Amino acid sequence: MTTPDSDGLLAEQLLRLTRRVHRIQKRHLEQRDLGITPAQSRLLRTLAHWGSPPRMADLAERLEVVPRAVTTLVDGLEASGKVRRVPDPANRRVIRIELTDDGRAALRELRAARRSAAEEILAPLTEEQRESLGGLLDTLIDGTPVRSC
Repeated sequence: MTTPDSDGLLAEQLLRLTRRVHRIQKRHLEQRDLGITPAQSRLLRTLAHWGSPPRMADLAERLEVVPRAVTTLVDGLEASGKVRRVPDPANRRVIRIELTDDGRAALRELRAARRSAAEEILAPLTEEQRESLGGLLDTLIDGTPVRSC
């Protein structure tokens, strides 16, 4: 039995699209002159989804990186005023990371940059093609096959 992508064309297209998305997002970020790297952007977005300030170890686990990598990212973001280290109220030996007002403002700019990058990428598609792509992406993200009737 052959696989639907036996010659690897789909895999190659996905990899090329991923690289294009990263390049375009990076360009849109640089145009806004935020001074934030893609890795720092990812940390800020991850931090924004927490209800309360997480520990650096929690961030490392969520980002799937080693704790030292998070320390380096936090150092840079703290130096630019986007995050701050705060003691845990229950255990002062534990340090938590929270967004500052500047960090929240940077997140708004980052979201705008991502939206404009996505619009650039999707510009050649019709509304119908966008809807189809959205359904296909949902299936790939969820990992569950679509059942046809």
